[in-house]
Amino acid sequence: MTDRSKEGPPATTPPVYQLPEWETITHPPKPRQSLLGRILPSRTADDESLAMSARPSTTAEFDRAKETPGPASTLPLHTTTTTPENSATKPTLFTSLHRSLDSAFPPHRTYFGRSRRFLFLYILLPAAIFVFVVIPLAVGLGVGLSRRRSATQNLPLPSNKSIFTGELTYYDPALGACGILSSSSEDIVSVSHVIFDAASDGSNPNANPLCGMTIRVTRDYVEMGTGNQSVDVTVVDRCVGCDATDLDLSIAVFTRLAPQDSGRVLGSWAWLS
Repeated sequence: MTDRSKEGPPATTPPVYQLPEWETITHPPKPRQSLLGRILPSRTADDESLAMSARPSTTAEFDRAKETPGPASTLPLHTTTTTPENSATKPTLFTSLHRSLDSAFPPHRTYFGRSRRFLFLYILLPAAIFVFVVIPLAVGLGVGLSRRRSATQNLPLPSNKSIFTGELTYYDPALGACGILSSSSEDIVSVSHVIFDAASDGSNPNANPLCGMTIRVTRDYVEMGTGNQSVDVTVVDRCVGCDATDLDLSIAVFTRLAPQDSGRVLGSWAWLS
């Protein structure tokens, strides 16, 4: 007869706790990421599989793999599909241009007894430079010169034999732009910088073609009632504040055409030489 008092309590199976359907977690919370994890790209499923294959397998991992899988997740599965547009790289602009060039000018053929490289470097490229660079530059230069010539013809230069009308003023002369030392008692004139610079053919103002040329200045001296008065003057200087048809005279010349206190009067003039 066996002694039942020595036997332990009967073995009982552990209770199984199962969550009701209304408490089932359908959207598990996302794991918190550090600042470095947010900056670096996340690991994909392929990376995880490669990492798992790289690690040595143990008996415990095989045992865990044989366990009964838990309830299937209700989260939607996202599968990546590869399309022909993603798998095949699009041709670049250089590739498409190179193909078009090869179709128009095959590299294995000869052109005028020369290779395609010789054709492009020594025939087509110089022709393109001549058409798109040299010709536009020549046309622009010609247009600029013609405009300058037309503008110069309208200036009161010695080549223009017209009679010009402008303001007459006076100044105290000294050493002028022509390199001539003059005084207020001489019959001299300072012409506008516009025509002085237009007539210049070099960097030396003393060699300006207008220096030493003669101008006849005329004005109706209405203040004295003597009618038209004319004085011949010599160009010795360049007037910076004068317009193209203005003249800056010596005091001796100005007082023969108008009262000195008038300061600025209107008169006419023309080139004599």
